[in-house]
Amino acid sequence: MTARQKTSPVREIADTLRKRISSRELEPGAKLPSTRLLAKEFKVSEQVIYRVVVSLKESGHVIAHQGMGVFVRIYDPLEWNPGEFERRDRHDDPNTNTDDWKAQVRAQGRHPEQDVPIVRREPATEDVARWLKINPRDNVVARRRLRWVDGEPSQIADSYFPEWAAEGTPLLEERDVTMPGGILAATGNPQRFFRDELTTRMPTPEEEQRMDLPPGTPVCQHVRIGLLADRTPVRAMVTICPGDRHVIVYEMEV
Repeated sequence: MTARQKTSPVREIADTLRKRISSRELEPGAKLPSTRLLAKEFKVSEQVIYRVVVSLKESGHVIAHQGMGVFVRIYDPLEWNPGEFERRDRHDDPNTNTDDWKAQVRAQGRHPEQDVPIVRREPATEDVARWLKINPRDNVVARRRLRWVDGEPSQIADSYFPEWAAEGTPLLEERDVTMPGGILAATGNPQRFFRDELTTRMPTPEEEQRMDLPPGTPVCQHVRIGLLADRTPVRAMVTICPGDRHVIVYEMEV
C-alpha cells in the first residue's frame, strides 16, 4: 500500500492564508504580512513564502502593487442583468446620454463611463460570421468600447453589424450615440429577438491589458445576437466581463 504523500509547505501555507481570507480574518484590501514575518510565523524560508504568494496571485486571492506590497483582492461586483438589458421599454435618454447599461449602473449608486467607440470596417472572423450568418471575411462594421465603473475598467463591449445595417447611420460615427429605442430601432432595423451565448474562460493577453486584469482573473464572454422579425441577424455584441467585477443575473417570468 502506497503511503499518502505529505502536503507541501507551499500548498499548506497557501491554503491557510486562503482560509484567513475567506473568513475575513484578512479583510479585502488588507496588506499581507511581510515575507519575513510570514516566514517566521510558519517556520519556513522566505523563498517558500515567495512561492506561496505566487500561488495566491495565481488563484486570484491577492494582488501585488509594485513598491507597496501584496494586498487581499477587493471583491465589489456590479450586478448586471442582461435579461433587462435592451428591452422595448429601454432607458435611452439622448439629453443625458443615458443608455440601458448606464441606467443599470447608476441604479446601484455607481458611476458609469464608456470610451468613445473605435469604428472600423473589417473582415468578419469565423465567430462573427457564424453569429451574423454571413461568409467569413465578408466586411462588417465593428464598434469597440471599453466601459468603466467608478473609474475602474468594467467591460469590453464590441459590437459587429452587417454593412447593410450600418450604412448611412450613426453606427459609422466615432461618438457615443444614444437614440430613443436604440440606434437600430431608430434607423429602421428594430431587434425583435435575442440569442445569448455565455462562455467562461481565461482572458486573452489583449483583454488583460485593456482591462488591467490581475493574474488568475477569469472572464465571462457574453454574446448577444440581435435578430429582426424575420430572424435575420442584425448585430452581434460581445461583452467581456471580469469574473471579480460582475454578478450576472437573469430574471424571467414563468
